[in-house]
Amino acid sequence: QVTLVESGGGLVQAGGSLKLSCVATGSIFYFNDMHWYRQAPGKQRELVAAITTGGSINYADSVEGRFTISRDNVKNTMYLQMNSLKPEDTAVYYCNAQQVNLWGQGTQVTVSS
Repeated sequence: QVTLVESGGGLVQAGGSLKLSCVATGSIFYFNDMHWYRQAPGKQRELVAAITTGGSINYADSVEGRFTISRDNVKNTMYLQMNSLKPEDTAVYYCNAQQVNLWGQGTQVTVSS
């Protein structure tokens, strides 16, 4: 059974950077649009960034210009480079493979002020 595993979360000061990774244990990237979501305490899960199989990219307005999503289909890995982090970016970040509706377990990102 294929799983998604996120890594790269942690504690960082405001203005700092983190790079998240999402690795699939099987070859599913070639036919899946991939997403990063996040969920802060007491809030609904929200879409942060998306990248299609064709490479089209979209970002939430709140992260546009600060976050960069990318993917490597050969390595079955997706990335989220997060710069200029703000306390409001604090959340559990999840990766999602859309066509197979597969979710990772999440990785915690905490940004201190």
